[in-house]
Amino acid sequence: AGLARWLRVLGFDTAWEETIADEELVRRGAEERRLVLTRDRALAEAWRTDGVLLLRSDRPLEQLREVAEAAGITAGALFSRCTRCNLPLGDTPPGAAERVPESVRADGRPLRGCAGCGRVYWEGSHTERMRRTVERALGGG
Repeated sequence: AGLARWLRVLGFDTAWEETIADEELVRRGAEERRLVLTRDRALAEAWRTDGVLLLRSDRPLEQLREVAEAAGITAGALFSRCTRCNLPLGDTPPGAAERVPESVRADGRPLRGCAGCGRVYWEGSHTERMRRTVERALGGG
């Protein structure tokens, strides 16, 4: 789940399921033209295909670096997807501003929302820290 969240931060459409049969995972990956990322050596051995990438690390940011190196990805449209449910972010629904801290509302920062789960996002010190973390993970700092 940690790697999926970081890929979504980078703006990549990232599907993640905790439990899914190997055959179904590989089939869906091929049908949806997705790269299947796994730590399961047996899956990678059984399904030797360009669409399956075996990750060595169990740490999400190191995995992100592995994916970047293997697939040639870079930071896409940062913060454009919901980190929880993967939908593209859009305008915030009415009343969403009431769920953010008063300091954010007072600053007039733009808010973005997820139509799927209702989560609200805004720029803050956390996004700058995340940008630096992504740069380090992708080898830029």
